[in-house]
Order: sequence, then structure tokens, then C-alpha cells
Amino acid sequence: MELIPALYIIIPLLGAFLIPIIGHFVKGFQKTISVIITLFLVFYSVWFYIVGYEAPAVTKVGGWEAVNGVPIAIYLIYDGLSAFIILTVNLIAFLSTVYAMGYIKRFTAENNFYALLCLMIAGMNGVVLSGDIFNMYVFLEIAVIASYALVAFGTEKRELEASFKYQVLGGIASLLILFAVGLLYWQTQTLNLADISAILQYQDQSPALIFTEVLLIVGFGLKEAMIPFHAWLPDAHSSAPSPISAMLSGVLIKAVGVYALIRLFFNIFTITYEVSLLIVVLGTLSMVIGVLLAISQWDLKRLLAYHSISQMGYVVIGVGIGMMIIFEDGNRTVAALSIAGGLFHLINHAVFKGLLFLDAGAIEYMSGTRNLKELGGLSQKMPVTSSTSLGASLAISGIPPFNGFFSKLLIIIAAVRAEFYLLAALAVFVNFVTLGSFMKFIRYAFFNMKESKVSLKAKKLPFSMKFSMITMVILCVLMSLMVFPFFRDILLNPAVDVLINTGEYATKIIGS
Repeated sequence: MELIPALYIIIPLLGAFLIPIIGHFVKGFQKTISVIITLFLVFYSVWFYIVGYEAPAVTKVGGWEAVNGVPIAIYLIYDGLSAFIILTVNLIAFLSTVYAMGYIKRFTAENNFYALLCLMIAGMNGVVLSGDIFNMYVFLEIAVIASYALVAFGTEKRELEASFKYQVLGGIASLLILFAVGLLYWQTQTLNLADISAILQYQDQSPALIFTEVLLIVGFGLKEAMIPFHAWLPDAHSSAPSPISAMLSGVLIKAVGVYALIRLFFNIFTITYEVSLLIVVLGTLSMVIGVLLAISQWDLKRLLAYHSISQMGYVVIGVGIGMMIIFEDGNRTVAALSIAGGLFHLINHAVFKGLLFLDAGAIEYMSGTRNLKELGGLSQKMPVTSSTSLGASLAISGIPPFNGFFSKLLIIIAAVRAEFYLLAALAVFVNFVTLGSFMKFIRYAFFNMKESKVSLKAKKLPFSMKFSMITMVILCVLMSLMVFPFFRDILLNPAVDVLINTGEYATKIIGS
């Protein structure tokens, strides 16, 4: 089987086109085709890990070859890093789509929901695969515009307000990114990422280039919702339907935020001390302030949303420490360990936070509320949700043998070995506060019998919702195996190698 990266974009785009048309005439078409599309994309992603496909795979859209060494085609790049993120995106997309089959029945306009979901998946895949910075921006806009509509899908006042806030701040972020793209084109006369990298390695850090880098950090920081650019996230994630909350928190902020930042600042721009320090500081602020804001929340989905900010802080400091070490020409083994920890936590967070949002959706589906003060006694009434919530809570709180423990451990060990002792101490502190926050969740939602005011509004959860939740909690255990060399070599190390070998990206893509 030959790898065709464009299929990751073409197939969900085709689904988004067909669903409103055929779904109008064929009952259930929208659910069936969405599940088939996402399942195929997961299989397609896993298959090339199994067969050991030799990356990078470069697709030149339209078949246009370089003219006088200048790449004029739109490039799609499938290398170790993009393969890792693509697998993460489509795995969570598949499980969220299966979950939605039961959950979304309480909404109208299912055709619109699944069409927008396919559109968002296509946009995220496009961002990850794009080897062209302008088309990265275009795919980013496809993904986020679909997410604006999905956040407002319930059409209640709260959802519309959250979507409006998300659109305003998202629009500002998009404007900053587009302005930065224009500045970068002005400085390099090209939009191809590999070509930009080849040109910039012979240029000094000019004020215009530094300004461009700052614009990109702020723009993608807004998309990722790093502190202090986080204002839109708690409202948007808590207002969206739960499968969309799982997508937003599990993969959207990673594909259009974290991935774009690390791709640009590892493989395109020259790593500098100032940028590395800024990224580490933003990651640390997100990790600490996010968890302190989360622990006081009583709305379950807002609590989870603030924890998304905090947990992504771990990912950012992991890659940020790696950047600092590479700049200082330090121990490459420690840099690789730190970056591996950050990427490991990225996929772990996608799974356990996606599961927690699905659990929150199940609780709201059955009880009609997500206010922890109104819940209680659900451990006997909802045993599957209780068990999966406990597993996900232990995973995000870094309790072995769940996956979150091992990724956080790698980041903390790397921080200690790199002599970032304060960062290591803060990471441990945040983990203890996270544990306390999820002890509150488990106690008030599933026990707390005396104060419970909840009465179930549904007889039982649909099978599709249970399937996704059980699958995810199993993954929370199985993904711990990635700490062992055999599994790490297959899944993590190809992505780490792309980031560690910063100067090889242009050579492998365009031969410069």
C-alpha cells in the first residue's frame, strides 16, 4: 500500500460534502459514513507504523516539480512528527464520533453536526500535513470555523455567547498569524516551510524576523489557549456538545496550536535563547495558573477545561526544555528525553482528557446537570461512567500504572537532569493539586450520598457512548507501554528525531 497523505484531507472533506446531501434522503447515513471515515483514517495511520513506512513522504499537489530549485507546488509532508500527531487526531476523532452516535440524538440537525465534524477533522489533518505556511493557515481556518459552529450547536444563550467569545479571540489570533505569514513571505519570497528553513539558516536574527516570531507565538498561543491567552477556552469547551469538547481539548488545541509552534520553531526558525525561554515561561504559567483556576470550579466541564490549560503546560515545558538544551548545545540525550516526555504527554492528554469530557457528557446525559454540588451517588447508578472516570482521573493525576504518570515522570527527570530544578518542583506541585481537584470530582459526582439532589433523566447510556469510554480507559493503561524502548522506538522516537535534528528538515524535503 502506497502512502497518499492527501487522503487524510480528501476523505473527510468528501464526507462533509456528501453528508448534507445524501443524509437528507438516507436515514442514518451521516452517522455511518462518519464512523467509516474516521475508522479508515485510524487504520491508515496505524498501518504505516506497523509496516515501518520510510518517512518523510512528500506529495507535491498537482505534480509540480521545483523550478530552478524553487518549490512551487503545495507540499504535503508525512514525517515522524506529522505521523504521530495524525494518529492522535484521528484516534480521538473516531472515538468521539462513535460516542456521538448515542449522545447527539438529543440535538436536532444531525446532518449539520457530522458534516461540521468531518470538516474539522479535515482541517486538523491539513494543518499537520501542510508543508506550506499559508496553506497551514488555510487548513487552520477550516478547522476553527467548523469548531465555532459546533461550540454554538446547542443554540442556547450560553453556547452562543461562548462561540462569540471564541470567534472574536480566534479571529484576532488568525489575523496575527496571517500578518506573520505575510511578513515571512516578504523576508524570504517563499511560503514553502522547507524553503523558508533553508533561506533563514543563512540569515541573522533581524528585528523583522523577531517580530514575526513573536506574532506567531501570540497567534498560536491564542489557538492553544496558553496563559495569558486562555480566556476563550473554559467557555467554549464547557458549552460545546461533549464529543466536541473531547475533540477541542483532546486534539484541536494540539493540532492548530502546539503542533504548529513546535514545527515552526524547531524545523523552520533558528532556535534562540529568548524564544526558548519565552516558551518555557508560558508553559510554566499555563501549568501552574491553569490548575489553580481549575480547583475552585464546580461546573464539571469548566473544571476539565482549566485542566486542559494546565496539562498542556506540561507539554510546552517538555519541548521548551528541549529547545533550551539544543540552543546551549547541551546533552542531546536529555533534550530527546524532555521532548519525548512532552510528546508522550500530548497523546496521553488527548486520551485521558478526551475520556473525562466524554464522562462529563455521560453524567449530564443521565442527570441533566454537571454542577458537582448537585451530583452524588452515581457510582451505583452509573458503574461504567464511575469506573472510567476513576481511571481517567488517576491518569491525569499521574498515578501509576496509568499513562499520565510515565509522561510526567519523563518531563520531571529531564528537568532535573537539565538542572531546571524549579520547573521540576513546580511540575510535582501541580500534579498534587491536580490529584486534589480530581478527588473532589470523584467524591462529589459518584459518592456524596447525603447531599445528592440528582435524579436520573434517562434509563441507561447508549452502547456507543459506553464503547468509547471503555476503549479510552483501556488506552490509558496500555499507553503506559510507550515508556518501554520497543514501543517508544515505534511511536515516539521518529517524532523526537524530527525535532532533535533541527537542520535536516529542509534537506530531507527539498534537498537543500
